Amino acid sequence: MKYQKPWEDVKNQVGKLKQRGLIINNEELALHYLQNISYYRLEGYWWPLQADKNNHIFKPNSHFETVISIYNFDRELRLLIFDVIERIEIGFRTRLIYHLSREGSPWWFEDPSLFLNQQKHQETLASIDRELQQTREVFIKEHFKKYFQDKRRPPAWKTIEIASFGNISKLYGNLKPRVNSKNSIAKELGTINHTFLPSWLQSITQIRNICAHHARLWNRNLPGRPKLLPKPPNKWIINVPKASEHHKLYIHLACMKYLLNVISPENHFSERLSNLFNKYHMIDLGALGISSGWENEPLWVG
Repeated sequence: MKYQKPWEDVKNQVGKLKQRGLIINNEELALHYLQNISYYRLEGYWWPLQADKNNHIFKPNSHFETVISIYNFDRELRLLIFDVIERIEIGFRTRLIYHLSREGSPWWFEDPSLFLNQQKHQETLASIDRELQQTREVFIKEHFKKYFQDKRRPPAWKTIEIASFGNISKLYGNLKPRVNSKNSIAKELGTINHTFLPSWLQSITQIRNICAHHARLWNRNLPGRPKLLPKPPNKWIINVPKASEHHKLYIHLACMKYLLNVISPENHFSERLSNLFNKYHMIDLGALGISSGWENEPLWVG
C-alpha cells in the first residue's frame, strides 16, 4: 500500500481535529500552535484522548487546551531531567578519567587488553575519533597542533572530556571485570559493583537522547531496563514498581535521583519535580508510572 494522504494547511488540520471531536474554543490560538508545533509532534499528546484510535475519534469533553498543557508539561519535564543528567554525566565522566588513568595509563581507553568485546571497542574508538575531528574545543585543537608528531589520541583527561555520554558509557560497560576501576566507580556511586551500573547508564543515555532531540517523554515506552540493586546501600524507594512497569519513566527517575544524591547531595530534584507536578495538576502521573505518595519515599525525602 502506498501512502496517499495529501499535504494539508493548518486551517484544514484544525477543521479535521474539530470534526473528530476535539473541542477547540480558540481557533486562532490553535492555528498559532499548529504553525509552530507540527501536527504529528502534537499527535503523541492527544493520542491518549482518542476513544477510537483507528478512526482518530476523540473521547467526549476532550479539549485542545489539554493537549497543549500536556505538551508544555513534557517540555518542562525534559528540561528538568536534562539538567539532572548533566550533573550525573559530569560526575561519572570525572570518575572514569580519574580512576582509569590512575590504574592504567593516560591512554587506557586505547588499550584493547582492557576491553571484553574488541569489535565494540573499535567501534567506540571510531566514534570518539569523529568527535575529536568535529569538536571546537580549543584544548583539543591546541593539543593536535603542539603534539602533531604523537600519533596517539590526546590523553584521557582531554579525549574523554569531549566524548559523548553514550561513548563513555560504552567504554565503561565494555571494560573487563578484572579492571579494578570498574568496581571502584560503581561502588563510589552507590551501585555496589559493575554488574548494575552499565544498565543504569544505558537507560540514562537513551533518556538524554530523547531530551536532546526534544522528543516526547511523557507516556512513552522507554527501551532501557535498569538492573536494580537487591539491597541498595543508600536511600531507595520502598514501593519498587514491578518489572512490567519498568518501561515507564518513574523507575528511571529513581535511578537518576539515587546517583544524583551521591554526586550532588544538596540537589533539589525532589522539590523541582513536585513543583512541576503541582503546576500541571491535571497530568496523569500514572502515564509516567508514578503512584501517589511518591514524594514520601526515603529516596525523595531530603
